[in-house]
Amino acid sequence: MSAGAAPILPGATLGVLGGGQLGRMFVHAAQALGYATAVLDADAHSPAGLVSHQYLRAAYDDAQALATLAQTCAAVTTEFENVPAAALQQLAQHLPVAPAAGAVAIAQDRAAEKAHFVRCGVPVAPHALIDSEQSLAAVDALALLPGILKTARLGYDGKGQLRVRTPAELATAWQQLDCVPCVLEKMLPLAQECSVIVARGRDGALVHLPVQRNLHRDGILAVTEVFEGNVPQSLASQALIAAKSIANGLHYVGVLCVEFFVLQDGSLVVNEMAPRPHNSGHWSVNGADVSQFELQVRCMAGLPLTQPRQHSPATMLNLLGDLWFAHGGAAARTPPWAQVLQLPGCHLHLYGKKDAKPGRKMGHLNITGATPEAVRATALQAAALLGIAPF
Repeated sequence: MSAGAAPILPGATLGVLGGGQLGRMFVHAAQALGYATAVLDADAHSPAGLVSHQYLRAAYDDAQALATLAQTCAAVTTEFENVPAAALQQLAQHLPVAPAAGAVAIAQDRAAEKAHFVRCGVPVAPHALIDSEQSLAAVDALALLPGILKTARLGYDGKGQLRVRTPAELATAWQQLDCVPCVLEKMLPLAQECSVIVARGRDGALVHLPVQRNLHRDGILAVTEVFEGNVPQSLASQALIAAKSIANGLHYVGVLCVEFFVLQDGSLVVNEMAPRPHNSGHWSVNGADVSQFELQVRCMAGLPLTQPRQHSPATMLNLLGDLWFAHGGAAARTPPWAQVLQLPGCHLHLYGKKDAKPGRKMGHLNITGATPEAVRATALQAAALLGIAPF
């Protein structure tokens, strides 16, 4: 679909590669706007597939499934950055695909991602690519250690990452990661983390959600807080400018999340990007007049993008499978949802996953209210009921 092409109107079928919770929430948003949906995922019990009009149970690179998706849908998106870029490229020969394969391919490779950030003039942490014994030996220990060694591909939620303090630890860590191409990033003194979600249309129109303040635990997002003043205005402006530059530099179409580190000296560096909706934007379903998932639908369908308006301060609590075992029992127990939902402004979103497992994302809780203080107080009450550590 070119920038001037007619939009894809409700009644058409929109497809998504990936059947996880992000796909499920995309499906809900598309259906609310009147679209039919189709999901391609190999899991017979995928959260998105179970609520979609059509459910193609196949691998992302299955030629017949991709052909069926292309015949069925008017446009396709992805909910997972590790979907093969080649599959998106194949689909793009037949119908609009947003985001494009090229943008997803860059997000799949930390080295290519870092290079794109540098091209866009966005500050990044000191880093080096390690893909051979020679590049390992050439590491400047004074400039890059202590650091975090990350696999260049297929790492997310803290997976494929090892902390290293010395050249010897670095060499051992690279062996532990099977000597695959990696990026070594210098550990920086962090004050906090934040993220920006932007949506860019085929005509280059670009809108954004407010800057989101994030807390990670064990490499997984635990809490997002969004209210005016959650980060200093100067930093918020820098983050927005950087995220827009990254999106424009990719000629991006779709929803893009860019994550940042705020350093103790008050400066900002970009961490990584996700070519899709993101956990840190889940609050927008209950705290804004246009959610990140509706923006995803609008982008791929070529519908107008309106600047989202946050109507309530909001906090998002990530609900991991650990909560089902919060009281030390060997068997999973249902968390006290009734008590949580007695609290004002609590909105429960469960993903329909069959089995709770430690570390597995089972859902999230959005809390909205009249003031940031009221929202935080309620969020801390909910966290205490659920067994989530205070923040």
